[in-house]
Amino acid sequence: MIFILRGRQGSIRMTSESIGSVLGFIVGAIVLAAAFYYVPVGPRSMPAKVEAPAQPVPAAPAAPAVRGPVVREVPN
Repeated sequence: MIFILRGRQGSIRMTSESIGSVLGFIVGAIVLAAAFYYVPVGPRSMPAKVEAPAQPVPAAPAAPAVRGPVVREVPN
């Protein structure tokens, strides 16, 4: 597919490759503009600092480890 554009200096042949590159440039420019529009710039983009608690809460004492069944000798 070939398009011919007539300008002041003469005609320019527009092949499908050059049309594709022009359309690719336009799509790339739109994507770049959308990236700058949707991404916040400046100190707003940094997360707010979260203060750590002054003293950590002491953990409850852990229960003793579970042992196996206790086997006792039964008298005869």
